[in-house]
Amino acid sequence: MSLENYIPANLLLWIEPIVTIFLGIVLGLFFKKFLVSRLKSLSEKNNWQSDDVVINAIDSVIVFWFFLAFSSMAIGNADLPGPEDIYQKIISAFLIISISFTASKVVLGLLDIWSQTNKSLPSTGIFKGLTNVAIFSIGILFILQSFGISITPLITALGVGGLAVSLALKDTLSDLFGGINILLSKTMQEGDYVQLDNGYQGYVENVGWRYTTIRERANNIISIPNSVLSGSISKNFSSMDSAFRVPIQIGVSYDSDLDHVEKVALEVANEIYEELDCVSKSYKPVIRFREFADSSINFFIYFQGKNFGDHNTILNSYIKKLHKKFKEEKIDIPYPIRTLIHKNEIKD
Repeated sequence: MSLENYIPANLLLWIEPIVTIFLGIVLGLFFKKFLVSRLKSLSEKNNWQSDDVVINAIDSVIVFWFFLAFSSMAIGNADLPGPEDIYQKIISAFLIISISFTASKVVLGLLDIWSQTNKSLPSTGIFKGLTNVAIFSIGILFILQSFGISITPLITALGVGGLAVSLALKDTLSDLFGGINILLSKTMQEGDYVQLDNGYQGYVENVGWRYTTIRERANNIISIPNSVLSGSISKNFSSMDSAFRVPIQIGVSYDSDLDHVEKVALEVANEIYEELDCVSKSYKPVIRFREFADSSINFFIYFQGKNFGDHNTILNSYIKKLHKKFKEEKIDIPYPIRTLIHKNEIKD
């Protein structure tokens, strides 16, 4: 007896497509396990990072692509109810969506690599967001075109609507382009320590669509509109070289032997130079006598810290050690002294 006598006719229509699709999934898993895994092992042996990004992006969708390809074949060979064209359009839509996701992963991964190696394009949330919007917008237009929907009127409508939206969202767009200006001009980047003309200072956490977030040393988060930030005066402590000079002012008595003072101060400075990791080893401490002040002869000792904030550790350690050493060496740090002259006028 034939198979039709045991299986309902409507179920027979689905057996061949299901088998074909199952075969496609198996081939996709085989392809992923053996071929893609070998490509991964080869890419790990070289120093290129770009091929790793591409292979990892394809690895996540390769089985799904095999599923779509064999689904299209199964639908083309099967006599399924309903128009075949609608099935193919749905498969095409899923294919375009998966390609958009893959392209997004590849482009964003390459942007990260480019920004890390060349420092020419900062890879932050605002650029990633714009990239995703561009890629998925193109994907949506392809999907509409595949369903026979003309995109020309849609693009025209979007152009007119975009003008109205841009007028309504003037402040938002101003912040958006302000953020792009900050990133492209590289006045500040994520991780930089900056000080603004309004007194705020801290580490740049993120340059977003509308706001730039700055984390103060007390861990408070400040959100500043990009349009305000791009037009303000700012000081960047980390833009070129994060190392910076740490001056420490000290005063000694006029009766002091300045040669001896210089020797003792440099001995303590060299101890700090050797002990603290936050002191830059490319710059040896130096001493410079500066002025004859009211009560003392003042001089500066100069260190160089590696990053902003290291000056606190350097100041703390040096002042404590120098104060102790000056006591041992009988070097006097005088109190402020003022001489007051009072004249009494005697009238006849």
